[in-house]
Parts: sequence; C-alpha cells; structure tokens
Amino acid sequence: MRDERLFKAIAKEYQRQRHNIELIASENYVSKEVLEATGSILTNKYAEGYPSARYYGGCEYVDEVEEIAKEYLKELFKAEHVNVQPHSGSQANMAVYMAALKPGDKILGMGLKSGGHLTHGYKLNFSGSLYEAISYDLDPKTELIDYDLVEEIALKERPQMIVAGASAYAREIDFKRFREICDKVNAYFFVDMAHIAGLVAAGYHMSPIPYADFVTSTTHKTLRGPRGGIILCKEKYAKAIDKSLFPGSQGGPLMHVIAAKAQCFYEDLKPEYKEYIKNVVTNAKVLGETLVKGGLRLVSGGTDNHLLLVDLRNLAITGREAEVLLDRVNITCNKNTIPNDPQKANITSGIRLGTPAMTTRGFGREEFIMVGELILETFRNRDDEKALEDIKKRVIDLTDRFPYLPYPEDYYA
Repeated sequence: MRDERLFKAIAKEYQRQRHNIELIASENYVSKEVLEATGSILTNKYAEGYPSARYYGGCEYVDEVEEIAKEYLKELFKAEHVNVQPHSGSQANMAVYMAALKPGDKILGMGLKSGGHLTHGYKLNFSGSLYEAISYDLDPKTELIDYDLVEEIALKERPQMIVAGASAYAREIDFKRFREICDKVNAYFFVDMAHIAGLVAAGYHMSPIPYADFVTSTTHKTLRGPRGGIILCKEKYAKAIDKSLFPGSQGGPLMHVIAAKAQCFYEDLKPEYKEYIKNVVTNAKVLGETLVKGGLRLVSGGTDNHLLLVDLRNLAITGREAEVLLDRVNITCNKNTIPNDPQKANITSGIRLGTPAMTTRGFGREEFIMVGELILETFRNRDDEKALEDIKKRVIDLTDRFPYLPYPEDYYA
C-alpha cells in the first residue's frame, strides 16, 4: 500500500529534475549507488554512540559501515580525525562551536551580505545569538576578501574563533593567510568548506586541512553525496568534537545516510572524480565568459571555483524576478544578495549560478555556452510569451540529450 498522492508529487519532482537545467550551486545529482544506500534497510537501525561504544545492541554491522565511511573520508582529505555523523552542515558547525567555545565568546566570520553563511554569525541564527558575532566584508572595489582588513578587525576585537568559508564567494580563499591572522590573536581557526569541498578533494583549491583547527562540510554540493554533514579536525580535538556532537547536539545517527556518505567518498577517491571537478571549474569559467560577453557583470569579475555571482542591476531586474523568470523556461537558480546590495535579502540584486549538477549530467564547454546564451535570451525576451515558450522547448530538448535516469524510465510513472 502506498500513498498515491505522495508518490505523484515525487514523480513530478523527478520529471522536474530531468527536464530542468539545474544551476543551483549547492545542488547535484547523486549516483544510483548513493540513492540505494540512502534508501537501504539501514534506516531501520538505531545506533546512538560511536562504533564499539553504542547504547543499543545489534550494531556490529552499522559499526562496520561507519568505520568504512571514516576510513574513506580520512583518505580523501588527509585528515587526522573525522566524524561522519552530523545530520547537516549546520549541525556540524554547531558541534564545532560547542566544542571550542563558551556562550558569549566572540567569533569573526564573513558577513551574510558578502557571501557568508547563516551559521557564521548571522544575528537570527544560533551562531549569532549564542555567541558575540562580528563580521568582515569584502573590499568594495575588488569584491575580494581583504586579508589586511580581516587582520585589522581581529587585532581590534580579539575573537576566540575566526571562521573562513562562504556560500556565495567565487574566488579562492587563502587559508594560510587566515591561519597567520588567527595565530596573531590566539584564535581557533575554523573552516566551513561546504561549497568547495569537492574542489579541495580533487586538488583544485587550497586545502584547509594543514591550517585549520576544525573543518566542516556538507556531503552534497560538489562532493556529490547525500544531504548531510562531516567534521574534520586535529587529533587533539577529537574527543571534544565527538562529545560535542553526541551527546552534545545530536542523538541517533542516520545510518542509511552514513552509508550513502561512504559510497560518495568511495566515488570521490576515483580518478574520474578529479576529471569531473576539473570540468566543473572549466564550465564555470565558460558560463561566466558567455554571460559577460552578453553584457552581464560578475561580482569580482569572474570565478575560481564552481559558482558565479551575477549582478543584474544594469538589466533593471531583481534577483527574485530573475529566479522566477528563468524557472518559467526550466532553468533553476537562486536569487542572491551581492556585496553592498541595495535590495532586501528576499529581493536581491543578483543571482547565484553553479555548474556541479549539469556537469554531472554531462554538460561540457559547448553546452554551457548554450546555457549562457539561453539565460541572456530569456532576459532579453522577458515580456515575450512566445519567445519564452520557444526557449523552454530548447531547454527541454537539451536536457533530453543528457538524461538523469538512476532508475528505469517508468519507475516514477
């Protein structure tokens, strides 16, 4: 017996994923094997605690699963200690704060409007309410991190922790420079590499592991795994991190998701994955160049990673309007604030675009040039219904050439 209404909704989402050009930088398509692990019988098993130290019986096989995930993750990032139990990136970040800080301690992170994340000190998030949060913003001219300014703020404010990482920053981050700043003020160095973890794993971005005390990431996005989180740290912080996550901020781990993480890390260790990340980075540059040729402006002038932040002000269209407009032609993106954005956060002056998902589908240079041209054409014809219908048809034709079929085509019929 199944709820037909529920499975019809799932079927519609399956068709949306098949026929849309997915440009949300934090989304990707997982392999059939990752899906199988996520939907496995491991979802039936409660396993509070850690391998060989559980609070439930019958955990000998899920212990094996978790140890496999940890083994692959350590190998992938050359980390001293790892924890694969966080349910999400935010949970991972909470565990780091709880392990190293006391409520009221001071943290310094990238401001939300400059591309930072909610958990890096935003006032309405736990990170901004439990801790005294201050922020650094980008250089208004270059729209890059001004490391001298970060150091100046750190020397003045003396934070207990400095956070590096972002949700909408298209340039490489210098973790070595951040470490030097942390050492000058005796602060912990915490890196949230959720967006760039895949690039780090494949060698296309400086690794934070040699420099940071704590590193967290999600396992979706560029790692191409299930939705979840991970923590990596120096061995000297291992006990504090593990205790902070369980029993500090979580109960039973999601063993089916941990199995899917293990499969993801296994895939990420293969040579094919490095080629994939190389293509992700190349495709982002190609998409950016196409948009610039068409008259759009990219924040910071380009990209070093998997995402682009597009300034729409010269088109007299808001980010929210652009998101809705592109969705009408089956191109999915998200509205996003830009540095010094005059619009509210729910309106924005920009959109964020990413290449990981469609690179997984097989899009290359030629296809991303087409994607850029389709976006430009959509903006130029925003009031022409017939033109928009034609663009939508071309988008569907393009996605049909690169199908996402982890199951038989009629599985969700």
